[in-house]
Amino acid sequence: MLIRSRRTVMGFSAAGIIGAMLMLTGCDFWPPALQAQIEQLHSEAQQAAADKALLQNQLNAANKAKEELQIRVEDLTRVNKEKSAMIANLEHTIAAVRERAVKASKSSAVKSTGKAVVKRPVKSAAKATVKSPGKSTSAKKTKPAPVRRATP
Repeated sequence: MLIRSRRTVMGFSAAGIIGAMLMLTGCDFWPPALQAQIEQLHSEAQQAAADKALLQNQLNAANKAKEELQIRVEDLTRVNKEKSAMIANLEHTIAAVRERAVKASKSSAVKSTGKAVVKRPVKSAAKATVKSPGKSTSAKKTKPAPVRRATP
């Protein structure tokens, strides 16, 4: 009985080793349906690889465009800050000029009320213009009449 059980164990072991050897060496026969499925899977894998490469190229292009736009946004933000600072400076300058103009108009009003009003005779438009302090006005120049030449 002991011999029979050893032979049985040895038989199963030999069958297991032979089966493992067959599995390791592989089988060259594939059923046609399985071969068709394998070919379809190979073509799908190649198509997926091509799609992946295309999408990767599109992603790289989008990232490059994003970086360029980010640089442009940063430049525009910097220019915007510079322009805002210039606007604030100009507004400050305008406020200061307005204050000076108000002070100048108040001081000229005080000076004119203290003086007696003298009427001047009107001689010409160029002499009648009076310059106010702090503001310069240009007098209108008149052109002399064109000289006509007699034809012989």
